[in-house]
Amino acid sequence: MSNVKKIQAALGELPALVMTDAVSIKYACGFHIDDGAAVIGRDKAWVVTDSRYVEAATAAIRDMQVLCTSRDKSLSAILGEIFADAGFEQAGAMPDRLSHAQWTWLEKAVGVPLVDAGSILRDLRAIKDQSEVDAIVAAQRIAEKALDEVLGLIKPGMTEKQIAAELVYRMYKYGGEGNSFDPIVVTGAKSSMPHGVPGDNVVQAGDFITMDFGTLYNGYCSDMTRTVAVGHVTDEMRKVYDTVLQAQLAGIEEAGKPGVTGAAVHNAAARVIADAGYGQYFGHGFGHSLGLEIHEDPGARPNNDKPLPVGAVISAEPGIYLPGRFGVRIEDMLWLREDGAENLTKAPKDLIVL
Repeated sequence: MSNVKKIQAALGELPALVMTDAVSIKYACGFHIDDGAAVIGRDKAWVVTDSRYVEAATAAIRDMQVLCTSRDKSLSAILGEIFADAGFEQAGAMPDRLSHAQWTWLEKAVGVPLVDAGSILRDLRAIKDQSEVDAIVAAQRIAEKALDEVLGLIKPGMTEKQIAAELVYRMYKYGGEGNSFDPIVVTGAKSSMPHGVPGDNVVQAGDFITMDFGTLYNGYCSDMTRTVAVGHVTDEMRKVYDTVLQAQLAGIEEAGKPGVTGAAVHNAAARVIADAGYGQYFGHGFGHSLGLEIHEDPGARPNNDKPLPVGAVISAEPGIYLPGRFGVRIEDMLWLREDGAENLTKAPKDLIVL
């Protein structure tokens, strides 16, 4: 079933859903449009774009009529015509995707009251079908190939920026469409910063290097983190690494249970870290969903007491961060299936000492 058909089936009593952000439009029609709109009615659907995209959009989009703006007919004018011709008396929109000014503009353009219908796409996007998972896996294999090559390049004297640049170059080289997010590459004491920014810090023997990165394939994100050591590690460094790995495995095991909540998955990992004496140094959630965006709902976090839906793709990324000393994070991606959690990540995660 196409995503348009999925949205139509989820409308219920709502006559139509209108969206203007690029991610929602991409989900609906499978085509990226920076500046346009999509309208999904129960029996008919439209996508509005401009001259930059109309030819490619017309060739690529199915189950929707493609309309084009012009100097004489603006986006708001076309939306008004769609709603007037279809006789829609109300429409759903997504307040989490619109500023107050955008909501006001959109309501004026369509000429009917807008109601909050954000849960429609939020719930649909939480459950990935096989084609979406295939795109995520393709992105992940590209990232893994890049990492495998970069591990052979890392040596004392390289900077964080240089390592990040090598990862990005190779992800593009092997078919990636761009970064899922700005890559995190931190070494030495900076590895205690979960979202540290690559800088001019130089790799030294005895450092941990944490690399958190991903690429896009057909618009879908991959996400992985690997922490490696250079030259040698201390006993404490090895203990922290092993603790994080065991915490991740505990969370993955919990994620494979039917009806498990996000909080239960997080807590399974957090207990391992706490029992090892590092509980105060794990401050973020076990994982987040991802797809067309790097952070989606639902999450495997301590405040999510709802069951994680079958079909969700979530990250598995516990960490321990000792301020001013070092940190460790290990991240995979899981596809939650009826028969358990399938790990989509194939990169090795035993401690590597380069």
